[in-house]
Amino acid sequence: MTLRVLILAFDGVEALDFAGPFEVFTTASRVSQRLNPGTEAPFEVASVALASAGQPVQARAGLRLLADHDLADNPTADLLIVPGGVVDAPMASPATLRWIAKCAAGAQLVASVCTGVFLLAKSGVLTQEAVTTHWEDIADLREQFPLLDVREGERWIDSGRVVSSAGISAGIDMSLYLVERLAGRALAERTARQMDYAWNSGNHPSA
Repeated sequence: MTLRVLILAFDGVEALDFAGPFEVFTTASRVSQRLNPGTEAPFEVASVALASAGQPVQARAGLRLLADHDLADNPTADLLIVPGGVVDAPMASPATLRWIAKCAAGAQLVASVCTGVFLLAKSGVLTQEAVTTHWEDIADLREQFPLLDVREGERWIDSGRVVSSAGISAGIDMSLYLVERLAGRALAERTARQMDYAWNSGNHPSA
């Protein structure tokens, strides 16, 4: 069965927080179909943006991204990924937070990269789970959401239905871990190899 991976984009998103997971899951599907011709791809990847229909969002360093959907399309996901970056605008957008909560409620898994965890907490997807984020934002996360079990020095943390990661490259490590969790270790390793990426796949806590 093909799992639908949906990645959120917004003005100020960190480009690699978005593109890293995109590359992992699209590569995993390509590798899987090369190894098993005629079978379904394990993942179908799409993006959704906090933007007007047909309008691009501008990533933190200026890269412009044109998403497959806007929030009004109300796309569904088996795996929802919320990247980080400058999250002030989506944090202050009730419509965005409502959409995240609604999409997450229907998803099998939810994941965050870097400061994307702030959006999951603000939307109520996270309440008191073990989480992590970029080292620079640990103190702010603890201050803003004191009920969360915020852990420092971890690449990613699997809290069951929600998996959170630290910054940029940790999001790629986490995405490969999610490929392992959803489609097996062998595909995750072959995906990392195809990407020529040194996957940090060490033991990480499951809360």
